[in-house]
Amino acid sequence: MSLIAGPIALRDESHSLALARALAPHLRAGDTLLLSGQIGAGKSFFARALIRARTGNPDEEVPSPTFTLVQSYEAPGAEIWHCDLYRLGDPFELVELGLEEALGRAICLIEWPDRMGDMAPPEALSLGFEARPDTHMLTMTGNAAWRARLEPVLG
Repeated sequence: MSLIAGPIALRDESHSLALARALAPHLRAGDTLLLSGQIGAGKSFFARALIRARTGNPDEEVPSPTFTLVQSYEAPGAEIWHCDLYRLGDPFELVELGLEEALGRAICLIEWPDRMGDMAPPEALSLGFEARPDTHMLTMTGNAAWRARLEPVLG
C-alpha cells in the first residue's frame, strides 16, 4: 500500500460531496473502501454521498448502519454494502453478516475497518479521515491498480 493522494483538505461538505461524486463511477463489483478516522471525521457523510451518487438518486435514504452493522443498496453494475463495524464484537461476526461473500461481488464501504482484523482485503482502497478545527483532511492509500484507476479523479 502506498500513498495515492493526500492529505486532501475537505474544507466543507461540498468538497466531500464533490469527491464522492467523482469517485463513484470508478467503482466496480469487488471493490472495497476502508473508511477510518475518529467519530465526526466525515466517514459516514462521505459514504452517504458516494452511495447517492452511485445509485443515481440524490434523495436515496441512507441511514447509518451503526446499529444494523450493514445496509445494502442496489446500484448500476453492483450492489453496495455500507458497513459500520464500530459495535462489532468479534471479526467472526463478519462471516455471519455475509460480508466475506460480499467482498468479492459488491462495492463495500467499511467504516471502522480496524474491527475486521486480518479479514480486511489487502487490495482495498483506504480512506483516512481526520477532523481538524477548521477543516477535514483525507488521505488515500492503495496499490498501483488503485492509483491508475483514480488518476482521472485526482488528476
